[in-house]
Amino acid sequence: MNLLLLNAASGSKLEQALEKLVDFGMDAGKDIFVAILIYSVGRFIIKQISVLIAKVLEKRKIETSVQTFLKSLVKILLNMVLAFAIISKLGVETTSFAALLASAGVALSGNLSNFAGGLIILVFKPFKVGDYIDGPGVSGTIKEIQIFHTILSTLDNRMIYVPNGMLSGNAVINYSKQEMRRVEWVFGVEYGEDVQRVRTVLQRIIYADKRILDTPAPIIVLGSLSASSVDITVRVWVKTADYWNVLYDINEIVYTTFNKEGIGFPFPQLTVHQSSK
Repeated sequence: MNLLLLNAASGSKLEQALEKLVDFGMDAGKDIFVAILIYSVGRFIIKQISVLIAKVLEKRKIETSVQTFLKSLVKILLNMVLAFAIISKLGVETTSFAALLASAGVALSGNLSNFAGGLIILVFKPFKVGDYIDGPGVSGTIKEIQIFHTILSTLDNRMIYVPNGMLSGNAVINYSKQEMRRVEWVFGVEYGEDVQRVRTVLQRIIYADKRILDTPAPIIVLGSLSASSVDITVRVWVKTADYWNVLYDINEIVYTTFNKEGIGFPFPQLTVHQSSK
């Protein structure tokens, strides 16, 4: 009899435990379902807000560098709000979550310097989207300036993510900042060539290229007398956008023209004197 009562009591407790487990699962399932719904709706809203902000910034003709920075900042803030809402719905205490964020903030304090670096870049404008720069160990065209990183595209189309703190705290060469750039060549000719004739041929080549600016005026001088060549230095000014095309085009034109005109290019020579006994 006692055994039957014991079995009945055990069965009752097991049934109660199962009921509690089912109730907990249903409540948890509801919370998880609502959290997923919040995530889906939140992501949709964030996308729409991002598109709206992009249109407003574009309509107001805000500088592209500022646009990319603000869009990145708004996106991160909205995603943080969404994460906070989902975690709250799942029953995690917001105070504990805030403490966790504070701890993570201490661990990621380096990003604060990157954020400050991004602000410095936007305020002082050492470069902007579209500029070609040389930075600390990197080179490329600026594609985006985000809140923590600046994205560069290299000449072979690789994307480099550079921390803003690195760019704001180190020397950066901006090749696109000025409207004009100086192109310089050193053309070596053989000893014995008529320097004035070489200068005349180079002037004809330079003045025929309409991309080369008249002001400042081109300079063609005898730069140096090297071991095996007479070096003629040519300096001209062009629009920044024309720099590389002019550099390479004139190299090819000079080579072809010098060959036609019979102007010899030097090559290393070694003179051996034999002593007579």
